[in-house]
Amino acid sequence: MSFSISGKTAIVTGAANGVGLAIGRHFLDQGANVVFADMDEEALNRELGELAKEEGSARIFAGDLRKKLTIANLLSATVQAFDRVDILVNAARQVLRTDPLDPDDTSMDELLQQNLFSALRLSQAVARKMIKQAAEDDGEGPIGSIVNLSSIAARRTRPDLMAYSVSNAALDQMTRSFAVAMAEKRIRVNAVAFGSVMSASLKGELKGDEEMRDIILDSTPLNRIANPSEVSDAVQYLASDAAAFVTGQIITVDGGRTLVDAASSSAH
Repeated sequence: MSFSISGKTAIVTGAANGVGLAIGRHFLDQGANVVFADMDEEALNRELGELAKEEGSARIFAGDLRKKLTIANLLSATVQAFDRVDILVNAARQVLRTDPLDPDDTSMDELLQQNLFSALRLSQAVARKMIKQAAEDDGEGPIGSIVNLSSIAARRTRPDLMAYSVSNAALDQMTRSFAVAMAEKRIRVNAVAFGSVMSASLKGELKGDEEMRDIILDSTPLNRIANPSEVSDAVQYLASDAAAFVTGQIITVDGGRTLVDAASSSAH
C-alpha cells in the first residue's frame, strides 16, 4: 500500500499555527489539496495568504467551528474549490488551566466545546459527504479518513489541567466509537496523541527557561523534543491507503514519555 495522499482533498482545522499549520503544509508538499481552517483569520492570511491562490491547491477558511453554520460553510467552500473531501484532520486544540475547587471555572465547558464537540460535529458532516461521494463513485475500498489530534494528557493526572485532560480522553473515546460506527460505511477514524512538539508556542515558553527544557528531556526516553514533521508523518500514514486496515487507533508520538512520565512533570 502507498503512503501517497497526492490528489486527495483534505480539511485541516487549527491550521493557522503550530502543529495544524505544519500538517497542512506537509500535505501540500505531498500533493494534496488542502483547506486550512481556523478562527484566526489574521494568522491564516499572514501564514498562507500567498499560498491560497484561487488556482492553487491551498485555500484558507476563517470561522468558529463551534457553530454548526460555520461547519456547513467550511464543507461547502471545500466542495466548491475541490469538488470533494477525502481527509479530515481535526487539529484545532485549546489548553486552559483548571481550578478544580472553583464552581465558576468554565474551562471544562469551553474545552469540551472546542476540543471535542466541534471535532465531532465536523466529523459527522464530513462523513455524510464522504458517504454521498462513495455512492457516486461506486467503489469498494476505503472512502475517507478522519484523523483527530489528541494529547498524552488524556492518560495523565494533572489537577490544573483537568479540563484539558478530560477533553482529550473524551476525544480518544469518541475516536474509537465513531470508528466502529463508520466502519460499515468504509470511513476510517483514528487519532494521533502527542507529547512535546517544538511548535512556535513551545519555543516561546522554553526561551530562557532551561529548567523547563531539562524537565521535558528528562521525562522523555528519546531525550529530545519532537519536530512538527514527526506528527505530520504519523497523520499522513493514517490518512493514506497504507493504513487501509487501521481504524479506531490512538497512535502515540511522544518519544516514549507515557511509558515513564510522572504526574508531577511539566505539562508540555
